[in-house]
Amino acid sequence: MLDVLHHQPLLLLFAVTAVGWLLGRVEVGGFSLGPAAVLFAGLAVSALDPRLTVPEELGLFGLCLFVYSVGVSSGPAFVEALKGRGLKASVLTICAVSFAAAVSVVGARVLEIPAAVGVGLFAGGLTNTPALAAAVDVLRASSGDASAPVVGYSVAYPLGVLVPLLVLWRRARKEPAPPVKELELVSRTIRFTAPAARADELRGRVKAIGFGRYRRGDVEAVVDDATVLRPGDLVTMVGRPKAMAEATALLGERSEEDIADDRAQLDFRRIFVSKPDVIGKPLKELSLPQRFGALVTRVRRGDVDLLTDKDTTLELGDRVRVLAPRARLDEVSRFFGDSYRALAEIDVLSFGLGITLGLALGLVPIPTPLGPLKLGLAGGPLLVGLVLGRLGRTGPLVWELPFPASVTLRQLGIVLFLAVVGTRSGGSLAKTVTEGSPLPLMALGALVTLSSAGPALLLARRWLKLPTGEAFGAVAGIHTQPAVLAWASARVASDAPSKGYATVFPIATVVKILLAQVLVRFF
Repeated sequence: MLDVLHHQPLLLLFAVTAVGWLLGRVEVGGFSLGPAAVLFAGLAVSALDPRLTVPEELGLFGLCLFVYSVGVSSGPAFVEALKGRGLKASVLTICAVSFAAAVSVVGARVLEIPAAVGVGLFAGGLTNTPALAAAVDVLRASSGDASAPVVGYSVAYPLGVLVPLLVLWRRARKEPAPPVKELELVSRTIRFTAPAARADELRGRVKAIGFGRYRRGDVEAVVDDATVLRPGDLVTMVGRPKAMAEATALLGERSEEDIADDRAQLDFRRIFVSKPDVIGKPLKELSLPQRFGALVTRVRRGDVDLLTDKDTTLELGDRVRVLAPRARLDEVSRFFGDSYRALAEIDVLSFGLGITLGLALGLVPIPTPLGPLKLGLAGGPLLVGLVLGRLGRTGPLVWELPFPASVTLRQLGIVLFLAVVGTRSGGSLAKTVTEGSPLPLMALGALVTLSSAGPALLLARRWLKLPTGEAFGAVAGIHTQPAVLAWASARVASDAPSKGYATVFPIATVVKILLAQVLVRFF
């Protein structure tokens, strides 16, 4: 069987990914390795027989897919992270990651661990595959031992997940659990009793709610910004439960009659946003009330429902809930595209051009006091993806990726890369475990992780004054670790951890990629 796998690398690749993916779904105490299990499956296979390797080019291809897709999807959050409190969060991220890098360098010298293995401990302790890829890329270009960082990474990665979980768990035990927030958007009909006012004025007074339709006598229409609501009107509102209760008390009283149940004149429909013409434009530019007498009341992006306002910008893959005259719903559907098939496709021109620009940028030397650095195969596409993701579109070119396609590309890319580096490094790891002592590696890996997670949580709470859930998410983002984010989200039951994660994740990834190159070249 081993001979067959040796001569059939594609068979080996898919066998490793399948077994690794299965192992990654096994949970122990709510913890699972996720896609990283593919790396360990590859390490195990090549440890059995060093001949079992997958062509290196497949791993590089997967890496490009992964980092570019991550960059495009994280672009808007990256820019937001540079504003207001996000700037402080970025500084905290840079300091935490740099401190962990310093710990890995000093620890490797004290314990007499090879520098390249120490870089792998840094990447694994902070669970960042693109940083590992950057180090491997530099060593490969300089004819160094490209398997050494993978050895450190594979030893430190499980601890890189476990230690932050323990840090957050210990912190959570010291304070009462944060209140559980209702995340679902709900709608209700109120009888408007406040003084007459325009809808846009009311939105300024009542935060976090949106209006749907109103009924005045026999007249029923959508509520746009220019609509003047008067006492006695029946009005539908949408928002989260707490905001709805506050708005109801301020604007009127809850009505026994729910006009949303009457779909004779106005009806609603969930519509997929798949037409490039509407991407990257705020709702106010689409002029739906003027064109169709229609209104977008909410957007479902991924698995989260979002309220809309006039500045909401639509993305490929969004599902909008549209309220419109019954006879015009089909026309509105065509306007947005409403093609599920289109969401599974990508614009090959913009996608290929974006990665081309990223790879070209990765080849450009960046002058630094320590000598020229390159963003490489990991950093170049990531940085270009961040910029293009923020732009959204340039003329006819739509840089955004449909959400389903983006998730698929990220999964495929990371699995390919992990399978390749695993199968090409298992022999070195087996030699380290059998002929050396893995305990110093494990101890240093745990220390690298703790040196980042502990101070990051402390400063997020005391310096940034972040609430508990958002601070937990920031720690998960600094460690670029979805498993930690999943734990925090399950405990807090709000979108605060995701907000903290998105704020620091892009800058953490870029800094780790650059530092990995600095460490492997100069230390």
